[in-house]
Amino acid sequence: MTSPSKSALESVLDRRSLRRLAGAASFERGEDYFAGGEVRALAEHEGTITAKVRGTREYRVKLWAEDGELDYSCTCPVGTDGAFCKHCVAVGLAWLEHERAPAEGSKKAARPAVTMDDVRAFLAGQDKNALVDLLMEQALDDERLRQRLLMKAAKKSPKGLDLATYREAIDNAVDIGEFVDYRSAHDYAQGIEEAIDSIEELLTEGHAAEVIELAEHALAAVEDARGSVDDSDGAVGGILARLQELHNKACRKARPDPEALARRLFEWELRAEGDTFFGAAATYVDILGKKGLAVYRKLAEAEWARVPALGPGRDDPERYGKRFRITHIMETLAQESGDVEALVAIKTRDLSSAYAYLQIAETYKQARQPDLALEWAERGLKAFPERTDPRLREFLADEYHRRKRHDEAMALVWAEFAESPDLTHYESLKKHADRTDQWAAWREKALAVMRETIARAKRDAPKNRSAWSVRADHSELVRVFLWEKDVEGAWREAKEGGCSSDLWMQLAARRENDHPQDSLAIFQKQVDPTLDQKNNDAYREAIGLLRKIQRLMGRLGRSDEFTRYLESVRAAHKPKRNFMKLLENAKWS
Repeated sequence: MTSPSKSALESVLDRRSLRRLAGAASFERGEDYFAGGEVRALAEHEGTITAKVRGTREYRVKLWAEDGELDYSCTCPVGTDGAFCKHCVAVGLAWLEHERAPAEGSKKAARPAVTMDDVRAFLAGQDKNALVDLLMEQALDDERLRQRLLMKAAKKSPKGLDLATYREAIDNAVDIGEFVDYRSAHDYAQGIEEAIDSIEELLTEGHAAEVIELAEHALAAVEDARGSVDDSDGAVGGILARLQELHNKACRKARPDPEALARRLFEWELRAEGDTFFGAAATYVDILGKKGLAVYRKLAEAEWARVPALGPGRDDPERYGKRFRITHIMETLAQESGDVEALVAIKTRDLSSAYAYLQIAETYKQARQPDLALEWAERGLKAFPERTDPRLREFLADEYHRRKRHDEAMALVWAEFAESPDLTHYESLKKHADRTDQWAAWREKALAVMRETIARAKRDAPKNRSAWSVRADHSELVRVFLWEKDVEGAWREAKEGGCSSDLWMQLAARRENDHPQDSLAIFQKQVDPTLDQKNNDAYREAIGLLRKIQRLMGRLGRSDEFTRYLESVRAAHKPKRNFMKLLENAKWS
């Protein structure tokens, strides 16, 4: 008999819904993951599908029905951002195949007779002591489960809440043992998150003061371990943010001594290598109150008095360390007071860069003092006349335009373009030239400079092998024409002077409808370099290219040719076993 939860799932999960949620590109990638056998540990319980999918690393996927729609989660970066990713597609397709198997008599995907519903029924019928013994046995082998049980028991201690147990659980969760690599980082972070879940429960149970202590203990432990974790996905950074939010909530409930809290927050913000309690004076302003802020300000001013002034050409070895942090603390206090001149005085302590002058100019502009804003921007340009900060020139140009001093504005924007004749500065030049209706003349001048830059790069290419040298092809001109939506112009530049492979692919996509033969040639040329990367992501990308080639050959009436072409690719790359597996599972009809 079909359960109501399964019926709800069947009503929202099919190939059409997967394609609609993912989009065509992600759906095709998901198909390749499914065909490649990357879905593992597929299970369903009470209308929720769970599975693991092997990608760059192993990701966990959940699918379920919610309010008549298919809902989802995935631990990959795309899924964490809330998108329906290729891994979700792969799991959905695996479930559909799994459900179809009995009706089609498939031996390959034969469904097990026992389900999680059977497991629940079995457990419900067991003796309580037997279940306790089973759980204790599992806890001895499962450290996370053991720590969760210890913390739950710590709340029921005869002597009251046992914080030592919580601190030990935090330390055990954070203890890295050795370097945590990218593939292990998610599980590592998940273990810490589970410990924080238990701490957060204490807040709802009236233990706010204890949560403050535990949150600070956890923050110190995680900060200390962070340098030994590959946190490319930002999971550990997210843990630090969560702990700070929990700490703030606990402080609002417990209302600790504001002066003692101010001292702890200041010392933490001043010494932290990351952004723990960054801007605490603003975040905790209503918790600290007048007494706490007075202590915070006194500590900050004493530290600020030891910071040396910097002028153009000067530097401070602590620029990105303690100096940066105390400067931000002082700026936060000035912003809280609303004193613009106090804020400017802090910023003038460091005038070693053009950007420092820009910050002061922007401060005055926000304070609706445009003349002082212009004065400081001009002082910055005078102090740093060449290769200055482009944001300073942009600010000045806008101010000159506002005062109808258009020639001075265009001179600044042109100087910036002449130093870096690329698409970004071309866009900026057009934006400013449009304000004076003179784009046609500036465009002709800009294109001439770009062509001369390319010609010079070609002349210098034999003697300039630096990785930072200007490309001696027409890539930048191709980007410009594509930005202007002149696909034919971009195509001419690419044919005349060449361009980067990513631009060739863009051109192929743009010309696919009207010039399929041109696009076909580009896609075919890209297959071998893609496969030569020799990794699973590249192999899946190559499958996508082959699908495009098949579609274009069909449009050109050359469908029979695709079979021979596919065999040539297979023969050339036969040693790549994972790619061969994807080819075998892909459907080419």
